[in-house]
Amino acid sequence: MYACSKDASVTKTTPVTTDTTTKTTPTTDDNGFDINTIEDTYADVSSFNYYTKWGSYNVHDPSIKKFGDYYYCYSTDAAYGITVRPGIQVRKSKDLVEWDFVGWVFNGLPTLGSNYITQKGGTPNDGIWAPYVMKVGAEYRLYYALSSSTARLSAIGLATASSPTGPWTEKGLVVTSANDASIQTNAIDPTVIATNSGEYYMYYGSAWDGIYVLKLDPSTGLAASSGDKGTRIANRGFTSGAYNGNIEAPEIIYNAELKKYYLFIAYDWLSTKYNTRVCRADNPTGPFYDFNGADANTSIDHGPMITAPYKFTGHAGWQGVSHVSVFDDGAGQYFIAHQGRPSANIYFMDLHVRKLFWTAEGWPVASPERYAWESNDAIAKDSLVGTWDYIVLNYKVVPGYEAEQSSPDLQVATTLSVKSDGTVSNGTRTGTWTYSAPTLQISWSDGLTDKVDVHRGHDWEKSGRPATFLFTGLNNNGTAVWGKLL
Repeated sequence: MYACSKDASVTKTTPVTTDTTTKTTPTTDDNGFDINTIEDTYADVSSFNYYTKWGSYNVHDPSIKKFGDYYYCYSTDAAYGITVRPGIQVRKSKDLVEWDFVGWVFNGLPTLGSNYITQKGGTPNDGIWAPYVMKVGAEYRLYYALSSSTARLSAIGLATASSPTGPWTEKGLVVTSANDASIQTNAIDPTVIATNSGEYYMYYGSAWDGIYVLKLDPSTGLAASSGDKGTRIANRGFTSGAYNGNIEAPEIIYNAELKKYYLFIAYDWLSTKYNTRVCRADNPTGPFYDFNGADANTSIDHGPMITAPYKFTGHAGWQGVSHVSVFDDGAGQYFIAHQGRPSANIYFMDLHVRKLFWTAEGWPVASPERYAWESNDAIAKDSLVGTWDYIVLNYKVVPGYEAEQSSPDLQVATTLSVKSDGTVSNGTRTGTWTYSAPTLQISWSDGLTDKVDVHRGHDWEKSGRPATFLFTGLNNNGTAVWGKLL
């Protein structure tokens, strides 16, 4: 670890006293940190001279895990408006809200990955991509991706340490890819899982030929069989006769309560419709199935889609909301983290951490807003009556590869009226609602039914970021729906 000079060991505490009827979650913690100090853009502190103030800024492709009292975030070499400083950025936090920048993993590009690309005739990119971190026994393992824009060359390497802040030692290359290979993978975007039976699997891939799973040697963290590239487990549809390679960034978790493996995948381009899909399996090697029961390895687009570029009232919107990290707090609460790029200027990149909830059918759904200390206390039925922002994450498959990638196609909020007489309206749509905390069910006259989890949050698009109520869930077609009480 190449550390910065700031002492980032200040303990944070979680405030929060709430009741069932009011929105009382504060914007400030007991140590005085206020979420209103987190800006959408941050040009005044974006340069390298201010890296100790980056906090939740300049975060791209995060990997977050809780080690001891702290959550640690490792992220791609990326920053707004400056020449990248290679090495993998590292941050830590006690509450997932206030983040302290604590340094870099490497002092430059890792030697093993660089040498592989150079020896194959390529030039390594000037930054390291998409790290993934885990702890095995007393050892911390960090997987990284290095690629080349001058040739179809990429490598996933492994570094280890005895502390989450290093120092880190390169151990080897796990998997590599080249254009001359018989199996055309792209060795980037690693994620790893350890099964209850002690097996380890890496999931990786992007663009050229879908997502692969590769068995690892538990003792070394490297491939169980040298040279093995694994087996493809997820794919996308073909459009206009061309392979749709806009699939990347797998993340894998095992939900012990539901006894399922969940595979999260990014679809589409970073600057356009970058969104997150989920499939699940009974076994770590698959097959993984989507909401409609289709194998994730078939050539169609899969769902549900649980994050996508969006726009609430009073804000330009957020995009780039994929390449997720999914993790838990050790007490049963799951979170999903990713970058958020403000549509007002998409070159800024902010860390978004949201609570993850689970539907009755066992699908994960993400909160519409960033987490800021909110409890899961029950919310009274009468508190739901009012005017809501309502977003349906409803991308359609557009014929033609280029047409599908022309814009972010922000999913824009419309007005949802929840009335005390048990009816709802959304423009010309009408329906009825029932509530058994925390589940709100909206039965629409058009035959669709929204089942959503109502929870506490903050309105990050409104001045002062006041506390409010939110909902997230799926309708009976497997389409995600979000709500925010105005």
